[in-house]
Amino acid sequence: MRLVIVHYHFRPGGIRRVIELAVPHLRRALGADTVVLATGEAADPLWDDRFRKANSDCRVAWVVEPAFRYLSEQRRSPARILADVRRACERLLAGTEETVVWAHNLGVGRNTLLARELASACERRGVPLVSHHHDWWFENRWQRWPEMRRAGWPNLRAVAAVVFAASRRIRHVAINNADARVLRCRLGPRAAWLPNLSDKPTPPRRAAVTAARDWLARTLGERVPVWLLPCRLLRRKNVAEALLLGRWLRPEALLVTTGGVSSADEAAYGNRLCEASRQQGWRLRLSVLAGDERSKPSVLELLAASECVLLTSILEGFGLPYIEAAAAGRPLVARRLPNIAPDLARFGFRFPQSYADVRVATGLFDWRAERRRQQRFFRAWKAELPASCQRLAGEPLLLASDREPAVVPFSRLTLTAQLEVLRWPAEESWAACAALNPSLRAWRGRAADRRLQPSAWPDSAEAWLGGETYGRRFVELLQRRPRHAPEPRAAVEIQQDFLRSKLDSEHQFPLLWRSET
Repeated sequence: MRLVIVHYHFRPGGIRRVIELAVPHLRRALGADTVVLATGEAADPLWDDRFRKANSDCRVAWVVEPAFRYLSEQRRSPARILADVRRACERLLAGTEETVVWAHNLGVGRNTLLARELASACERRGVPLVSHHHDWWFENRWQRWPEMRRAGWPNLRAVAAVVFAASRRIRHVAINNADARVLRCRLGPRAAWLPNLSDKPTPPRRAAVTAARDWLARTLGERVPVWLLPCRLLRRKNVAEALLLGRWLRPEALLVTTGGVSSADEAAYGNRLCEASRQQGWRLRLSVLAGDERSKPSVLELLAASECVLLTSILEGFGLPYIEAAAAGRPLVARRLPNIAPDLARFGFRFPQSYADVRVATGLFDWRAERRRQQRFFRAWKAELPASCQRLAGEPLLLASDREPAVVPFSRLTLTAQLEVLRWPAEESWAACAALNPSLRAWRGRAADRRLQPSAWPDSAEAWLGGETYGRRFVELLQRRPRHAPEPRAAVEIQQDFLRSKLDSEHQFPLLWRSET
Protein backbone atom coordinates (compact mmCIF):
# COMPACT_ATOMS: atom_id res chain seq x y z
CA MET A 1 0.00 0.00 0.00
CA ARG A 2 1.30 3.44 -0.98
CA LEU A 3 0.14 6.72 0.49
CA VAL A 4 0.87 9.42 -2.10
CA ILE A 5 0.79 12.97 -0.74
CA VAL A 6 0.50 15.78 -3.27
CA HIS A 7 1.14 19.44 -2.45
CA TYR A 8 2.49 22.41 -4.39
CA HIS A 9 5.45 22.83 -2.01
CA PHE A 10 6.69 21.86 1.45
CA ARG A 11 7.48 25.33 2.77
CA PRO A 12 6.90 25.99 6.48
CA GLY A 13 3.24 26.44 7.31
CA GLY A 14 0.08 24.85 8.60
CA ILE A 15 -0.37 22.32 5.79
CA ARG A 16 3.13 20.96 6.16
CA ARG A 17 2.54 20.69 9.90
CA VAL A 18 -0.69 18.73 9.37
CA ILE A 19 1.08 16.34 6.98
CA GLU A 20 3.92 15.87 9.46
CA LEU A 21 1.55 15.06 12.33
CA ALA A 22 -0.91 12.94 10.38
CA VAL A 23 1.23 10.61 8.28
CA PRO A 24 2.24 8.15 11.06
CA HIS A 25 -1.44 7.73 12.00
CA LEU A 26 -2.64 7.46 8.40
CA ARG A 27 0.00 4.84 7.61
CA ARG A 28 -1.16 2.69 10.50
CA ALA A 29 -4.84 3.12 9.65
CA LEU A 30 -4.28 2.31 5.96
CA GLY A 31 -1.60 -0.32 6.41
CA ALA A 32 0.71 1.67 4.13
CA ASP A 33 4.38 0.71 3.97
CA THR A 34 5.40 3.44 1.49
CA VAL A 35 4.90 7.20 1.60
CA VAL A 36 5.50 9.25 -1.54
CA LEU A 37 5.75 13.02 -1.22
CA ALA A 38 4.93 14.50 -4.64
CA THR A 39 5.57 18.21 -4.90
CA GLY A 40 6.85 21.07 -7.00
CA GLU A 41 9.48 22.02 -4.46
CA ALA A 42 11.07 19.75 -1.86
CA ALA A 43 11.22 20.55 1.82
CA ASP A 44 14.35 21.77 3.52
CA PRO A 45 16.72 18.99 4.69
CA LEU A 46 15.96 19.57 8.37
CA TRP A 47 12.24 18.87 7.89
CA ASP A 48 13.00 15.93 5.61
CA ASP A 49 15.21 14.38 8.30
CA ARG A 50 12.54 14.90 10.95
CA PHE A 51 9.85 13.41 8.73
CA ARG A 52 11.93 10.35 7.89
CA LYS A 53 12.71 9.71 11.57
CA ALA A 54 9.02 9.91 12.45
CA ASN A 55 8.34 7.35 9.69
CA SER A 56 11.47 5.24 10.01
CA ASP A 57 9.51 1.98 9.77
CA CYS A 58 8.41 2.65 6.20
CA ARG A 59 9.86 3.71 2.86
CA VAL A 60 9.77 7.46 2.21
CA ALA A 61 10.29 8.71 -1.35
CA TRP A 62 10.20 12.16 -2.94
CA VAL A 63 8.88 13.01 -6.41
CA VAL A 64 9.80 16.61 -7.21
CA GLU A 65 8.14 17.91 -10.37
CA PRO A 66 8.54 21.68 -10.86
CA ALA A 67 5.32 21.78 -12.91
CA PHE A 68 3.41 21.07 -9.64
CA ARG A 69 4.39 24.48 -8.28
CA TYR A 70 2.14 27.54 -8.23
CA LEU A 71 1.33 28.61 -11.77
CA SER A 72 2.19 32.21 -10.82
CA GLU A 73 5.77 31.12 -10.10
CA GLN A 74 6.24 29.39 -13.47
CA ARG A 75 7.26 31.19 -16.64
CA ARG A 76 6.46 28.55 -19.25
CA SER A 77 3.30 28.34 -21.34
CA PRO A 78 0.26 26.54 -19.90
CA ALA A 79 0.55 23.95 -22.67
CA ARG A 80 4.10 22.98 -21.64
CA ILE A 81 3.21 22.94 -17.95
CA LEU A 82 0.18 20.78 -18.70
CA ALA A 83 2.27 18.27 -20.63
CA ASP A 84 4.72 17.90 -17.74
CA VAL A 85 1.94 17.67 -15.15
CA ARG A 86 0.15 14.98 -17.16
CA ARG A 87 3.29 12.87 -17.56
CA ALA A 88 4.19 13.27 -13.88
CA CYS A 89 0.71 12.21 -12.71
CA GLU A 90 0.82 9.12 -14.91
CA ARG A 91 4.27 8.15 -13.58
CA LEU A 92 3.17 8.86 -10.02
CA LEU A 93 0.28 6.39 -10.24
CA ALA A 94 2.05 3.75 -12.32
CA GLY A 95 2.69 0.34 -10.82
CA THR A 96 0.65 -2.44 -9.27
CA GLU A 97 0.72 -1.36 -5.63
CA GLU A 98 -2.56 -0.37 -4.02
CA THR A 99 -2.48 3.42 -3.78
CA VAL A 100 -4.35 6.22 -2.00
CA VAL A 101 -3.74 9.83 -3.04
CA TRP A 102 -4.04 12.57 -0.42
CA ALA A 103 -3.92 15.95 -2.23
CA HIS A 104 -3.75 19.25 -0.37
CA ASN A 105 -5.35 22.58 -1.18
CA LEU A 106 -6.38 21.97 -4.77
CA GLY A 107 -9.28 24.30 -3.95
CA VAL A 108 -6.96 27.28 -3.46
CA GLY A 109 -6.47 27.35 -7.23
CA ARG A 110 -2.70 27.79 -7.31
CA ASN A 111 -2.32 25.15 -10.03
CA THR A 112 -5.62 24.15 -11.62
CA LEU A 113 -3.79 22.13 -14.29
CA LEU A 114 -2.46 19.87 -11.55
CA ALA A 115 -5.90 19.64 -9.93
CA ARG A 116 -7.55 18.48 -13.16
CA GLU A 117 -4.85 16.07 -14.30
CA LEU A 118 -4.48 14.44 -10.90
CA ALA A 119 -8.24 13.84 -10.64
CA SER A 120 -8.33 12.50 -14.22
CA ALA A 121 -5.38 10.16 -13.67
CA CYS A 122 -6.91 8.81 -10.44
CA GLU A 123 -10.24 8.24 -12.20
CA ARG A 124 -8.61 6.39 -15.12
CA ARG A 125 -6.56 4.13 -12.88
CA GLY A 126 -9.24 3.56 -10.24
CA VAL A 127 -7.16 5.20 -7.50
CA PRO A 128 -9.00 6.83 -4.58
CA LEU A 129 -8.28 10.57 -4.24
CA VAL A 130 -8.89 12.56 -1.06
CA SER A 131 -8.95 16.25 -1.97
CA HIS A 132 -8.18 18.02 1.30
CA HIS A 133 -9.30 21.66 1.29
CA HIS A 134 -7.59 24.09 3.67
CA ASP A 135 -8.43 27.32 1.79
CA TRP A 136 -10.51 28.47 -1.18
CA TRP A 137 -9.43 30.48 -4.21
CA PHE A 138 -12.67 32.51 -4.15
CA GLU A 139 -12.25 33.54 -0.51
CA ASN A 140 -10.45 36.87 -0.94
CA ARG A 141 -7.93 35.39 -3.38
CA TRP A 142 -9.42 36.68 -6.62
CA GLN A 143 -6.00 37.33 -8.13
CA ARG A 144 -6.26 33.63 -9.01
CA TRP A 145 -9.13 34.26 -11.46
CA PRO A 146 -7.10 35.93 -14.29
CA GLU A 147 -4.43 33.31 -13.71
CA MET A 148 -6.95 30.50 -14.18
CA ARG A 149 -8.30 32.16 -17.31
CA ARG A 150 -4.77 32.22 -18.76
CA ALA A 151 -4.43 28.53 -17.90
CA GLY A 152 -7.41 27.76 -20.14
CA TRP A 153 -10.53 27.85 -17.99
CA PRO A 154 -13.13 29.94 -19.84
CA ASN A 155 -15.68 30.42 -17.05
CA LEU A 156 -16.61 29.66 -13.46
CA ARG A 157 -18.41 26.48 -14.43
CA ALA A 158 -15.16 25.04 -15.81
CA VAL A 159 -13.25 25.97 -12.65
CA ALA A 160 -15.93 24.39 -10.45
CA ALA A 161 -15.55 21.12 -12.35
CA VAL A 162 -11.83 21.15 -11.49
CA VAL A 163 -11.96 22.28 -7.85
CA PHE A 164 -15.00 20.23 -6.86
CA ALA A 165 -14.46 17.29 -9.20
CA ALA A 166 -17.23 14.82 -8.44
CA SER A 167 -16.87 11.11 -9.16
CA ARG A 168 -17.16 7.77 -7.43
CA ARG A 169 -13.42 7.79 -6.65
CA ILE A 170 -13.00 11.31 -5.26
CA ARG A 171 -13.64 12.38 -1.68
CA HIS A 172 -13.63 16.01 -0.55
CA VAL A 173 -12.54 17.05 2.95
CA ALA A 174 -12.87 20.41 4.72
CA ILE A 175 -11.10 21.37 7.94
CA ASN A 176 -13.96 23.33 9.47
CA ASN A 177 -17.56 22.27 9.84
CA ALA A 178 -19.01 25.36 8.16
CA ASP A 179 -17.29 24.49 4.87
CA ALA A 180 -17.94 20.77 5.28
CA ARG A 181 -21.70 21.42 5.53
CA VAL A 182 -21.64 23.08 2.11
CA LEU A 183 -19.78 20.13 0.60
CA ARG A 184 -22.01 17.51 2.23
CA CYS A 185 -25.16 19.27 1.04
CA ARG A 186 -24.24 18.48 -2.59
CA LEU A 187 -21.89 15.49 -2.30
CA GLY A 188 -23.43 13.62 0.62
CA PRO A 189 -21.17 10.82 1.92
CA ARG A 190 -18.42 11.74 -0.55
CA ALA A 191 -17.58 14.76 1.63
CA ALA A 192 -16.50 15.01 5.26
CA TRP A 193 -15.27 17.28 8.02
CA LEU A 194 -11.78 16.31 9.16
CA PRO A 195 -10.43 18.76 11.75
CA ASN A 196 -6.68 19.19 11.93
CA LEU A 197 -5.16 16.78 14.39
CA SER A 198 -3.17 17.38 17.54
CA ASP A 199 -2.37 14.56 19.91
CA LYS A 200 -2.68 15.14 23.64
CA PRO A 201 0.30 17.37 24.32
CA THR A 202 3.51 16.30 25.92
CA PRO A 203 5.13 19.53 27.11
CA PRO A 204 8.58 20.13 25.62
CA ARG A 205 11.42 19.14 27.91
CA ARG A 206 12.56 21.90 30.23
CA ALA A 207 16.02 21.75 28.69
CA ALA A 208 14.57 22.23 25.22
CA VAL A 209 12.53 25.25 26.35
CA THR A 210 15.59 26.75 28.04
CA ALA A 211 17.60 26.18 24.87
CA ALA A 212 14.84 27.87 22.83
CA ARG A 213 14.91 30.91 25.14
CA ASP A 214 18.69 31.09 24.81
CA TRP A 215 18.40 30.81 21.03
CA LEU A 216 15.85 33.63 20.97
CA ALA A 217 18.11 35.82 23.09
CA ARG A 218 21.05 35.23 20.75
CA THR A 219 18.94 35.74 17.62
CA LEU A 220 17.19 38.86 18.88
CA GLY A 221 20.28 40.35 20.48
CA GLU A 222 18.54 40.82 23.84
CA ARG A 223 16.80 38.74 26.49
CA VAL A 224 13.30 40.19 26.56
CA PRO A 225 9.70 38.99 26.88
CA VAL A 226 8.68 37.50 23.52
CA TRP A 227 5.15 37.63 22.17
CA LEU A 228 5.06 35.12 19.35
CA LEU A 229 2.94 35.26 16.19
CA PRO A 230 3.48 31.82 14.61
CA CYS A 231 2.88 32.51 10.94
CA ARG A 232 4.33 33.30 7.55
CA LEU A 233 4.13 36.90 6.30
CA LEU A 234 0.71 36.72 4.69
CA ARG A 235 -1.76 39.59 4.44
CA ARG A 236 -4.51 37.49 5.99
CA LYS A 237 -2.41 37.07 9.15
CA ASN A 238 -3.04 40.78 9.87
CA VAL A 239 0.40 41.22 11.44
CA ALA A 240 -0.03 44.94 12.12
CA GLU A 241 -2.89 44.17 14.52
CA ALA A 242 -0.62 41.85 16.51
CA LEU A 243 1.93 44.66 16.71
CA LEU A 244 -0.74 47.10 17.92
CA LEU A 245 -1.91 44.66 20.60
CA GLY A 246 1.65 44.04 21.76
CA ARG A 247 2.39 47.75 22.03
CA TRP A 248 -0.79 48.35 24.03
CA LEU A 249 -0.76 45.31 26.30
CA ARG A 250 2.94 44.63 26.87
CA PRO A 251 5.14 47.51 25.61
CA GLU A 252 8.30 45.82 26.94
CA ALA A 253 7.74 42.73 24.82
CA LEU A 254 9.15 42.06 21.36
CA LEU A 255 6.69 40.78 18.76
CA VAL A 256 8.29 37.92 16.85
CA THR A 257 6.95 36.12 13.77
CA THR A 258 8.23 32.71 12.72
CA GLY A 259 7.97 32.45 8.93
CA GLY A 260 8.90 34.72 6.06
CA VAL A 261 7.31 35.64 2.75
CA SER A 262 6.52 32.44 0.86
CA SER A 263 5.02 33.70 -2.41
CA ALA A 264 5.40 36.65 -4.76
CA ASP A 265 1.84 37.79 -3.96
CA GLU A 266 2.88 38.60 -0.39
CA ALA A 267 6.25 40.24 -1.04
CA ALA A 268 4.94 43.83 -1.10
CA TYR A 269 3.13 43.32 2.21
CA GLY A 270 6.17 41.83 3.92
CA ASN A 271 8.49 44.50 2.55
CA ARG A 272 6.26 47.35 3.75
CA LEU A 273 6.04 45.90 7.24
CA CYS A 274 9.81 45.49 7.41
CA GLU A 275 10.49 49.00 6.16
CA ALA A 276 7.93 50.67 8.46
CA SER A 277 9.28 48.76 11.45
CA ARG A 278 12.85 49.78 10.62
CA GLN A 279 11.93 53.45 10.20
CA GLN A 280 9.79 53.66 13.34
CA GLY A 281 11.95 51.48 15.56
CA TRP A 282 9.02 49.24 16.52
CA ARG A 283 9.66 46.24 18.72
CA LEU A 284 9.10 43.78 15.91
CA ARG A 285 11.24 40.96 14.56
CA LEU A 286 10.00 39.16 11.49
CA SER A 287 10.76 35.67 10.18
CA VAL A 288 13.05 34.28 12.88
CA LEU A 289 12.71 30.73 11.56
CA ALA A 290 13.25 31.59 7.89
CA GLY A 291 16.11 29.73 6.24
CA ASP A 292 17.64 26.35 6.94
CA GLU A 293 19.62 26.29 10.16
CA ARG A 294 19.69 23.04 12.08
CA SER A 295 20.22 24.69 15.46
CA LYS A 296 16.82 26.40 15.35
CA PRO A 297 14.16 25.27 17.82
CA SER A 298 10.85 23.81 16.71
CA VAL A 299 7.71 25.92 16.60
CA LEU A 300 6.33 24.11 19.67
CA GLU A 301 9.55 24.83 21.58
CA LEU A 302 9.36 28.48 20.54
CA LEU A 303 5.74 28.64 21.68
CA ALA A 304 6.68 27.21 25.08
CA ALA A 305 9.61 29.65 25.36
CA SER A 306 7.45 32.70 24.65
CA GLU A 307 5.57 34.74 27.20
CA CYS A 308 2.42 34.94 25.07
CA VAL A 309 1.10 33.76 21.67
CA LEU A 310 -1.00 35.87 19.30
CA LEU A 311 -3.36 35.00 16.46
CA THR A 312 -4.75 38.04 14.67
CA SER A 313 -5.75 36.45 11.35
CA ILE A 314 -8.77 37.72 9.48
CA LEU A 315 -9.09 34.45 7.60
CA GLU A 316 -8.23 30.88 8.65
CA GLY A 317 -9.48 27.47 7.67
CA PHE A 318 -8.72 25.93 11.06
CA GLY A 319 -6.28 28.00 13.07
CA LEU A 320 -3.62 25.63 14.38
CA PRO A 321 -2.09 28.28 16.70
CA TYR A 322 -5.22 28.11 18.87
CA ILE A 323 -4.54 24.44 19.51
CA GLU A 324 -0.75 24.69 19.64
CA ALA A 325 -0.79 27.51 22.21
CA ALA A 326 -2.94 25.33 24.47
CA ALA A 327 -0.61 22.37 23.86
CA ALA A 328 2.37 24.51 24.90
CA GLY A 329 0.55 25.85 27.95
CA ARG A 330 0.99 29.46 26.86
CA PRO A 331 -1.52 32.32 27.06
CA LEU A 332 -3.14 33.20 23.75
CA VAL A 333 -4.52 36.56 22.62
CA ALA A 334 -6.60 35.79 19.54
CA ARG A 335 -9.39 36.96 17.26
CA ARG A 336 -12.57 34.89 17.35
CA LEU A 337 -13.10 33.78 13.78
CA PRO A 338 -16.77 33.00 13.17
CA ASN A 339 -16.17 30.00 10.92
CA ILE A 340 -13.98 28.14 13.40
CA ALA A 341 -14.93 29.39 16.88
CA PRO A 342 -17.90 26.96 17.05
CA ASP A 343 -15.61 24.05 16.17
CA LEU A 344 -13.10 24.94 18.88
CA ALA A 345 -15.91 25.21 21.42
CA ARG A 346 -17.19 21.79 20.34
CA PHE A 347 -13.74 20.33 20.93
CA GLY A 348 -13.93 21.73 24.48
CA PHE A 349 -11.48 24.64 24.24
CA ARG A 350 -12.03 27.93 26.05
CA PHE A 351 -9.86 30.93 25.22
CA PRO A 352 -9.91 33.57 27.99
CA GLN A 353 -8.25 36.28 25.86
CA SER A 354 -10.30 36.08 22.66
CA TYR A 355 -11.87 39.10 21.00
CA ALA A 356 -14.11 39.89 18.04
CA ASP A 357 -12.29 43.01 16.82
CA VAL A 358 -9.83 45.65 17.93
CA ARG A 359 -11.67 48.97 17.67
CA VAL A 360 -9.77 52.17 16.88
CA ALA A 361 -10.79 55.81 16.80
CA THR A 362 -10.90 57.26 13.29
CA GLY A 363 -8.94 60.28 14.51
CA LEU A 364 -5.81 58.10 14.45
CA PHE A 365 -5.68 57.98 10.63
CA ASP A 366 -6.73 60.08 7.67
CA TRP A 367 -10.32 58.91 7.26
CA ARG A 368 -11.05 60.73 4.00
CA ALA A 369 -7.89 59.43 2.34
CA GLU A 370 -8.61 55.92 3.59
CA ARG A 371 -12.17 55.99 2.27
CA ARG A 372 -11.00 57.17 -1.15
CA ARG A 373 -8.33 54.49 -1.12
CA GLN A 374 -10.84 51.77 -0.26
CA GLN A 375 -13.27 52.99 -2.91
CA ARG A 376 -10.50 52.80 -5.52
CA PHE A 377 -9.25 49.40 -4.40
CA PHE A 378 -12.74 47.91 -4.08
CA ARG A 379 -13.81 49.12 -7.52
CA ALA A 380 -10.67 47.65 -9.09
CA TRP A 381 -11.10 44.38 -7.19
CA LYS A 382 -14.78 44.10 -8.09
CA ALA A 383 -14.12 44.86 -11.77
CA GLU A 384 -11.88 41.80 -11.94
CA LEU A 385 -14.68 39.49 -10.82
CA PRO A 386 -16.87 37.63 -13.29
CA ALA A 387 -20.13 39.53 -13.91
CA SER A 388 -22.20 37.01 -11.94
CA CYS A 389 -19.93 37.49 -8.90
CA GLN A 390 -19.97 41.27 -9.10
CA ARG A 391 -23.68 41.11 -8.31
CA LEU A 392 -22.95 39.03 -5.20
CA ALA A 393 -20.18 41.24 -3.80
CA GLY A 394 -21.31 42.88 -0.56
CA GLU A 395 -20.59 46.47 0.41
CA PRO A 396 -17.47 46.80 2.60
CA LEU A 397 -18.07 48.10 6.10
CA LEU A 398 -16.25 51.41 5.68
CA LEU A 399 -17.98 52.21 2.37
CA ALA A 400 -21.51 51.58 3.59
CA SER A 401 -22.00 55.22 4.63
CA ASP A 402 -20.65 58.63 3.61
CA ARG A 403 -20.47 59.73 7.23
CA GLU A 404 -17.22 59.40 9.11
CA PRO A 405 -17.76 56.95 11.98
CA ALA A 406 -16.19 57.56 15.35
CA VAL A 407 -14.86 54.00 15.57
CA VAL A 408 -13.80 51.30 13.08
CA PRO A 409 -12.38 47.77 13.39
CA PHE A 410 -8.62 47.84 12.82
CA SER A 411 -8.92 44.72 10.65
CA ARG A 412 -11.13 46.58 8.13
CA LEU A 413 -8.37 49.08 7.23
CA THR A 414 -5.81 48.94 4.47
CA LEU A 415 -2.22 48.40 5.54
CA THR A 416 -1.57 52.09 4.80
CA ALA A 417 -4.14 53.18 7.40
CA GLN A 418 -3.01 50.50 9.85
CA LEU A 419 0.53 51.86 9.68
CA GLU A 420 -0.80 55.38 10.28
CA VAL A 421 -2.39 54.17 13.53
CA LEU A 422 0.81 52.43 14.55
CA ARG A 423 2.90 55.57 14.02
CA TRP A 424 1.19 57.22 16.97
CA PRO A 425 3.04 56.77 20.27
CA ALA A 426 1.57 53.67 21.90
CA GLU A 427 0.35 55.49 25.01
CA GLU A 428 -1.46 58.10 22.92
CA SER A 429 -3.22 55.58 20.67
CA TRP A 430 -4.09 53.50 23.74
CA ALA A 431 -5.58 56.54 25.49
CA ALA A 432 -7.77 57.15 22.42
CA CYS A 433 -8.93 53.54 22.18
CA ALA A 434 -8.94 52.05 25.69
CA ALA A 435 -12.59 52.83 26.33
CA LEU A 436 -13.49 51.23 22.99
CA ASN A 437 -11.92 47.90 24.00
CA PRO A 438 -12.96 47.07 27.58
CA SER A 439 -11.57 43.54 27.44
CA LEU A 440 -8.14 44.84 26.45
CA ARG A 441 -8.09 47.09 29.52
CA ALA A 442 -8.43 44.04 31.77
CA TRP A 443 -5.82 42.08 29.81
CA ARG A 444 -3.37 44.99 29.94
CA GLY A 445 -3.17 44.77 33.70
CA ARG A 446 -2.77 41.02 33.63
CA ALA A 447 -0.10 41.19 30.92
CA ALA A 448 1.97 43.64 32.97
CA ASP A 449 1.93 41.17 35.89
CA ARG A 450 2.35 38.15 33.59
CA ARG A 451 -1.06 36.82 34.63
CA LEU A 452 -2.64 36.22 31.23
CA GLN A 453 -4.42 32.88 31.33
CA PRO A 454 -3.40 29.90 29.21
CA SER A 455 -6.07 27.73 27.64
CA ALA A 456 -6.44 24.36 29.33
CA TRP A 457 -6.28 21.25 27.20
CA PRO A 458 -9.75 19.67 27.49
CA ASP A 459 -10.22 15.95 27.97
CA SER A 460 -12.81 16.00 25.19
CA ALA A 461 -10.24 17.13 22.59
CA GLU A 462 -8.81 13.64 22.13
CA ALA A 463 -12.09 12.35 20.70
CA TRP A 464 -11.94 15.06 18.01
CA LEU A 465 -8.27 15.77 17.39
CA GLY A 466 -6.40 12.61 18.35
CA GLY A 467 -4.21 10.93 15.75
CA GLU A 468 -6.03 7.59 15.95
CA THR A 469 -9.35 9.37 15.46
CA TYR A 470 -7.90 11.17 12.44
CA GLY A 471 -6.70 7.96 10.84
CA ARG A 472 -9.96 6.16 11.51
CA ARG A 473 -12.12 8.92 10.01
CA PHE A 474 -9.86 9.11 6.95
CA VAL A 475 -10.27 5.38 6.31
CA GLU A 476 -14.03 5.49 6.99
CA LEU A 477 -14.39 8.20 4.35
CA LEU A 478 -12.56 6.03 1.79
CA GLN A 479 -14.68 3.01 2.65
CA ARG A 480 -18.02 4.72 2.07
CA ARG A 481 -19.89 3.29 -0.90
CA PRO A 482 -22.63 5.74 -1.91
CA ARG A 483 -25.45 4.13 -3.84
CA HIS A 484 -25.76 6.83 -6.46
CA ALA A 485 -23.33 8.71 -8.64
CA PRO A 486 -22.85 12.42 -7.90
CA GLU A 487 -25.35 14.78 -9.47
CA PRO A 488 -23.98 16.25 -12.73
CA ARG A 489 -24.42 19.80 -11.42
CA ALA A 490 -22.94 19.13 -7.96
CA ALA A 491 -19.64 20.94 -8.58
CA VAL A 492 -21.29 24.08 -9.98
CA GLU A 493 -23.85 24.18 -7.16
CA ILE A 494 -21.16 23.80 -4.48
CA GLN A 495 -19.19 26.69 -5.91
CA GLN A 496 -22.30 28.86 -6.16
CA ASP A 497 -23.22 28.11 -2.54
CA PHE A 498 -19.76 29.16 -1.45
CA LEU A 499 -19.73 32.29 -3.60
CA ARG A 500 -22.96 33.57 -2.08
CA SER A 501 -21.41 33.24 1.38
CA LYS A 502 -17.80 34.24 0.77
CA LEU A 503 -18.60 37.42 -1.18
CA ASP A 504 -20.90 39.00 1.37
CA SER A 505 -20.01 42.11 3.37
CA GLU A 506 -18.75 40.15 6.36
CA HIS A 507 -15.90 38.76 4.26
CA GLN A 508 -14.76 42.06 2.71
CA PHE A 509 -11.30 42.94 4.07
CA PRO A 510 -9.23 45.60 2.23
CA LEU A 511 -6.00 43.80 3.14
CA LEU A 512 -7.04 40.98 0.82
CA TRP A 513 -8.25 42.91 -2.23
CA ARG A 514 -4.80 43.39 -3.71
CA SER A 515 -1.14 42.55 -3.14
CA GLU A 516 -0.22 46.16 -2.38
CA THR A 517 -2.58 47.65 0.17
